Amino acid sequence: MKFNNVEIDETYAEAFGIQVSRVLITAVTEYYAKIAAVEATGFGTSVIGCPAEAGIDCFVPADKTPDGRPGYAIMICHPSKDKLKEQLIERIGECILTAPTTAVFNWLPYEKMEDKTQEKRLDVKLHFFGDKFETQTEVGGRKVWAIPIMEGDFICEEEYGYKKGVAGGNFFVMGETQGSALLGAQAAVDAIAHVEGCITPFPGGIVASGSKVGSRYKFMKASTNEKMAPTLKDKVESQLPANVKAAYEVVIDGVDEATIAKAMTAGIKAACKVPGVVKISAGNYGGKLGPFKFELVKLLQ
Repeated sequence: MKFNNVEIDETYAEAFGIQVSRVLITAVTEYYAKIAAVEATGFGTSVIGCPAEAGIDCFVPADKTPDGRPGYAIMICHPSKDKLKEQLIERIGECILTAPTTAVFNWLPYEKMEDKTQEKRLDVKLHFFGDKFETQTEVGGRKVWAIPIMEGDFICEEEYGYKKGVAGGNFFVMGETQGSALLGAQAAVDAIAHVEGCITPFPGGIVASGSKVGSRYKFMKASTNEKMAPTLKDKVESQLPANVKAAYEVVIDGVDEATIAKAMTAGIKAACKVPGVVKISAGNYGGKLGPFKFELVKLLQ
C-alpha cells in the first residue's frame, strides 16, 4: 500500500500493557509549569534502563485547571503498580515540590478495582515534608495539602489515579537522507502532540538507536537493531530499502489502545507529507512482547 506516494509496510507494531498515571503541574506562568514538567519527566525513555517511562502529555490552559493557573499534564508509566507509586513520590517530591510556584494535582479519573470495592488510587504522602506545619485546605473543590516552603505554600493532592495503559506503539520513518527521515519523524511527533492522553517518551519524541530484544552479550537486555542500521547494509540481512540512508523510530505510550491508534495514524500521515520520506514500517516481536497489535495498513484505511 502507498499513502501520499510513501510505501506503507504490511506489518504491525506490537505493544504491551503498562500502568499509567497522569499528573497536572500548574505554576504562576506557563514557562515555570513547563520547566517543572520537563524536569519531572527526565530519564524516562524506556523501562529497559530507566526507572519509568515518562513524558509531557499536553498543555492545560488556566481556565481548565483547579487553581486557575496554566499547567502541563504529564504521564508516568511503569509495568509495576508499586514501582509507579515510587516514581510518583520521587518525581513529584524531587522535581515539582522543588520548582518555583508549582502546584500538583491528580489528572486521571479514578477507576474501580475489578471487584468494584475500591478505586484505583496511589498514595503519595508528600505532606510529611511539612514537618507538622502542613495544613489541609481546598482548591477548586479538591482536598489538598498546603506545605509551607520558602516561597509560600506548596499545594498538592496526595492520591493519584492509575490505570492499565498501552506502551510501545511504534513506527519507523525511513528517508532518502538523514535529513528527510529526521524531518519526517519530527512532523510525526508534532502531530502526535495534538492527541491527548499519550506521550512520545524518547528525546524530542524520536528514537535514533532503535533496538532489539537481547544481545550477543549475555549481560545486555537490548542491543542495536542491526537490520535497520544503514552502515551495516552490506554486512547483514538489511530491512532498509536500497534508497534509504537513515531511519528513525517514534514510540508512543498512551492511556488506552484507541489513543495509541489515533496517535499512530496522525503521526504516520504527517510523516508521509515530508519530501524524501519513502517508507513507513514498524517493530514487532511476533507476539512475544505484548498483546496489542496495530496494523499500519488498517490504521490508514
